Amino acid sequence: MIKDLDIILSEGEGYKVEFKKSPDKDLASEACAFANCSGGKIYIGINDEKNIVVGTDTSNAARSNIQDTINNIQPRPKTKLEVHDNIIVITVYEGDNKPYMCAGGFYIRIGPNTQKLDRDGILRFMQSANAVRYDTKVRNDFPVNDNFIKKAYEKYLRKAKIDAELPYDRVLTHLDCAKQRDDGELVYTNAGALFFRDNNDDPEFCYAKIMCALFKGTGKSKVIDVGDYNEGMLDNIDNAVKFLWKNLRVRHELKGTQRQNVLEMPEEALREAITNACAHRDYFKEGANIMVEIYDDRVVVTNPGGLPDGLTLDRLGSMSVVRNKTIVDMLYRAGYIEKMGTGIKKIRDSMEEAGLEAPTFESDYFFTVTFKRPQLHTLSIEKVPENLLSNLPEGMTENEIRVCEQINEDKNVTVVEIMERLGMTESTVNRTLKSLTEKGIITRTGSKRVGSWKFLML
Repeated sequence: MIKDLDIILSEGEGYKVEFKKSPDKDLASEACAFANCSGGKIYIGINDEKNIVVGTDTSNAARSNIQDTINNIQPRPKTKLEVHDNIIVITVYEGDNKPYMCAGGFYIRIGPNTQKLDRDGILRFMQSANAVRYDTKVRNDFPVNDNFIKKAYEKYLRKAKIDAELPYDRVLTHLDCAKQRDDGELVYTNAGALFFRDNNDDPEFCYAKIMCALFKGTGKSKVIDVGDYNEGMLDNIDNAVKFLWKNLRVRHELKGTQRQNVLEMPEEALREAITNACAHRDYFKEGANIMVEIYDDRVVVTNPGGLPDGLTLDRLGSMSVVRNKTIVDMLYRAGYIEKMGTGIKKIRDSMEEAGLEAPTFESDYFFTVTFKRPQLHTLSIEKVPENLLSNLPEGMTENEIRVCEQINEDKNVTVVEIMERLGMTESTVNRTLKSLTEKGIITRTGSKRVGSWKFLML
């Protein structure tokens, strides 16, 4: 007699339980689904609509037919067949050699149901089961001697503290960045190509770049600056961070006797978001790049591919699921990421330490991190003294009016002070002052260090 049969019947079918009146044509797909997931039991002789025992043929011939059906699953899963009175119980163990398939295709268990996988579903499943990984795929069409970026390789050796005297073929092989073809030639894996190969002329890798953009306002209608980076992965990350330094506000702090430049948001948080995007993006998804976008009110880092299977937004930062193990290991060796699962926490902690609002995370086809830029005190046109405003020419930009207000309040104001008060970059302040000078609105008297500004229209 089956132990706790009354409880099994009352609970009905579930993720690990299937009832069947007889060993029908779906038996193989049910067993295949259990082997591909967490295992389960198939009870033959129980009506799955009413959850009542109806019994089944338990003869040797019937059991032999059932075993033959299960043996046709490839590879053959581990199972156990038992007879209890007039019920046959098939225990299917979780497979160690996923994915499993039967004549009908690939199947998995979704709740109490068995579901056949389509092409994309098979790919996702094989990725989650580590049957297929993008970064370890050997590229027989990419010899290492072609398009090798020596500078990127040497940079990686320095960052990872690897002896530069070691033969490069041994280093690349040890890092899983290259394999030997049957003819002996060394070829890249996809991971090696992303780190050390010049992919600019390769249409397959045009999606593997980082694209940066600075927009005017809060929408995408006007682009002010762009950056398009498709070099070695370390350079891509570093160049994206440089783009942020170029286009975000910078203030100056005196620490001891040294003056330091400080980004308006912690570089650590922004760099971590970009590095995570490179480490965890789904490289199977073509047609989209990692994006770093700067708007007036926010910075957005986006990578193709949502969270890996098994990870949800509510568990983000408390657990880690790795999609690209070789890429993650490469970045870890180079010091671009720390131990697993700390990236999201580092982002949150550094923003909190800076007294800034926590970033938001979204996951669908893309994974998106949004940083809200700190609000700065802005000076409106109405605050400009009337005698100054009435003498200013038409067509003044907002930045020109704001700088004029600062000069009107303090004729000795410096470029650094204007940057700090208005939250502008140094290049923006210098560009604005040059424009005001060329328009004949202001002039500079004296030297840069001890001089002062003078309005020519007052």
